[in-house]
Amino acid sequence: MALDREIKEQLAGYLDLLEQNIVLKVSVATDENSQKLLEFVSEIVDMSPKIRMENASLSRTPSFSVAREDEDYGIVFAGIPLGHEFTSLILALLQVSGRPPKIDDKIKAQIQKINTPHQFETYVSLTCHNCPDIVQALNIMSVLNPNISHTMIEGGMFKDEVEAKNIMAVPTIFDNGEAFGSGRMSIDQIITKIVGAADASEFEDKEIFDVLVIGGGPAGASAAIYAARKGIRTGIVADTFGGQVLETMSIENLIGTKYTEGPKLMAQVEEHVNEYDVDVMKQVRAKSIQKKDNVEVTLENGAVLTTKTAIISTGARWRNIGVPGEQEFKNKGIAYCPHCDGPLYEGKNVAVVGGGNSGIEAAIDLAGVAKHVTVLEFAPDLKADDVLQKRLYTLPNVTVLKNVQTKEITGQEKVDGVTYVDRETNEEKHIDVEGVFILIGLAPNTEWLENTVDRNPMGEIIVDKHGATNVPGVFAAGDCTDSAYKQIIISMGSGATAALGAFDYMIRN
Repeated sequence: MALDREIKEQLAGYLDLLEQNIVLKVSVATDENSQKLLEFVSEIVDMSPKIRMENASLSRTPSFSVAREDEDYGIVFAGIPLGHEFTSLILALLQVSGRPPKIDDKIKAQIQKINTPHQFETYVSLTCHNCPDIVQALNIMSVLNPNISHTMIEGGMFKDEVEAKNIMAVPTIFDNGEAFGSGRMSIDQIITKIVGAADASEFEDKEIFDVLVIGGGPAGASAAIYAARKGIRTGIVADTFGGQVLETMSIENLIGTKYTEGPKLMAQVEEHVNEYDVDVMKQVRAKSIQKKDNVEVTLENGAVLTTKTAIISTGARWRNIGVPGEQEFKNKGIAYCPHCDGPLYEGKNVAVVGGGNSGIEAAIDLAGVAKHVTVLEFAPDLKADDVLQKRLYTLPNVTVLKNVQTKEITGQEKVDGVTYVDRETNEEKHIDVEGVFILIGLAPNTEWLENTVDRNPMGEIIVDKHGATNVPGVFAAGDCTDSAYKQIIISMGSGATAALGAFDYMIRN
C-alpha cells in the first residue's frame, strides 16, 4: 500500500529523531492483508537508514513488532496502525529508539516497580479516538518494564477473533488472556488497576489548601489555573484528567480554534495546568464534603483534605435509560460512541435511542456501516436540528420510530433486540438488533453530594452568578451545575468565575 504524501512527510520528520537503530519484525503470509502490511512496513523501512525489517513468526499474522537491535520490547501491531493509531506507531518508534516518554517521574517509577508478568492485548478500531490512549499507555509500559508486553489488534483485520471473543466495544483490553477493561483508561488508571489505589497515608502530610478543585474536566482545569495565578495554594482531585471532553470526536466551536479533538484539547489543557504550582491528585475520588471551620473533603480511600474553599466540577456522564438489559449488556451490544464502536457493527442491524442532535448524528454515522439503523424517540417529534433531520430522512437504511418508549434490551450473552411500547396505542413491539447506541443526554455526577449542597430536581448544583453554592466557601462550575447550556467554552468560563468567586470569598472572610 502506498502511504499518501502528507503521511510520509509527517513520518519523515519524526524518523529523523530516532536515536538508535530499530528492527521491525514482520509476520506475514500470502493473503491480501499480509501483503498490505508488508508494503506498509517496507515503506517505513525505506524512509530511514536506522530501521530495518526481518521476517518473524509472531502469534498473529499479519503483524509486526517494534524492537531495538539488541533488545525486544514486546510491542506488537497486529494490523496496520493508520487512522487514529498512526500516532501510536510514531511514538512507539521514537520511544523504542531511546527517546524518553513524556510521563512524570512518579508514574515512571510506579511502572518500573511492577514485578509480575503482564501480556496485554488491546482490540481497537482505527476510527476510535479513545483507543490510542490505551495503546500508547501500554506501549510506554512495555518500553519501561520488561515484565510487560502489549499487542494492538485492529478489529477490522481480525474479525473472526473479535466475533469469537464477543468484543462489541473498543478499546477492549485483555491481560494474560483475561478481560482487563473496556473503554477509555488513562495510564494512571491502568497502573492503579494493576497495583491498587493510593493509600490514605499518602495524603496525611497535605497542608491546608486555599482552593481545592474536585474534578479534572475543562471547568476544573480552568478553575485551577485561575486560582494558581492568584498565587494561592491550589489542588485538584480527579479520578482522571479530561472529563467528558475526552469522548468528543471533533470540536469546532471553541472560539479561536477552528478544529480540534477532545483528547488533544485536554492534553493541552493538562499541560497548561502543569505550568503552575498545582497539586494534581489523580486516581482519587471525593466521597463527601463538609463545612466546618474550613471545608473538609473526604476521599473514597478515607483520606481527608482540608481547604479554605472548594470548587466542585465533577461534570456529567452519559444518561442511562434505566431499562432491563442496559447494565447487563454494556460493552456486549450497548454502546455510547458511534465513532469508536460503529465499525464493529458493519453489516448488522442496530438501534439508536435518542432523537436529539447526538442521537441523529450517531444514526447518520452508523448508516454508513450498519445494515439498518432504527431510531427510537420518546417524544412525538425529533429534537435534532432540521439540517440533521433532512439528512437522516435521505438515508434508505434508516427507520425512525417516534413517540415510543424503550422498555427492554434483550439478549443472552449479548444484545439481540429491543422491546418498545407505542405510546399512542400502548402496543408492545420488538425489533431484532445486535447493537443499541444510547444517546439521550447527560446526567450530572453529583450523587455523592446528598444532603450537602442544594441541587435541582435534575441533580444539578444550584449556583449564583459568582459560582457559589448555598454552602459558604463551596463553589461549583461546569456541567454538574444548573448552567443553562452545557458547552466546553461555557464550562471553562464558569470554572474561571468560580475561582475568582472563591478568591473573593477568601479575602472577605
